Amino acid sequence: MEELKKYEEKMNKTLVVLEEEFGAIRAGRANPHVLDKIKVDYYGTPTPLQQVGNISVPEARMIVIQPWEKSLIKPIEKAILTSELGINPNNDGNAIRLIFPELTEERRKELAKDVKKKGDQAKVAIRNIRRDAMDAFKKMEKSGDMSEDDRDLAEEKMQKLTDKMVEKVDKAVETKTKEIMTV
Repeated sequence: MEELKKYEEKMNKTLVVLEEEFGAIRAGRANPHVLDKIKVDYYGTPTPLQQVGNISVPEARMIVIQPWEKSLIKPIEKAILTSELGINPNNDGNAIRLIFPELTEERRKELAKDVKKKGDQAKVAIRNIRRDAMDAFKKMEKSGDMSEDDRDLAEEKMQKLTDKMVEKVDKAVETKTKEIMTV
């Protein structure tokens, strides 16, 4: 059914956004994705950090940012300090090092709660998409574009799709929580 495809795509986008949000949550190890949302002032234009230098992870808890222009060291440092990363950059004049401390048990629990909250928000978004689909099916039946049997079938498929997507969200939350809680 063409209508189901549209709603399935919306649900898949919700999952993609959730995975991106999870990627930005640091779990004690250096993950270059924590820098994804950081923008650097590059000649007056806010530019993603990945576009102004080379980012590498030489050790488990360290990220090294090698700017393509030396003049960018200060703006990169400033962007990291003003971000929500909570890490002080070390600048040696050529590169910037970010050293990630071990997470405390308390901080791990906070992050796990945050992960659960983001998962719950994704499930609400998926259920809202289901509701929109159900409303659309009812309208189509009323206007004669769909029979009652077809509507019942479409609603049943929509419910199965919703259940499958909610299960994927739960799995993603469980995986990220395990990653955060592992010392």
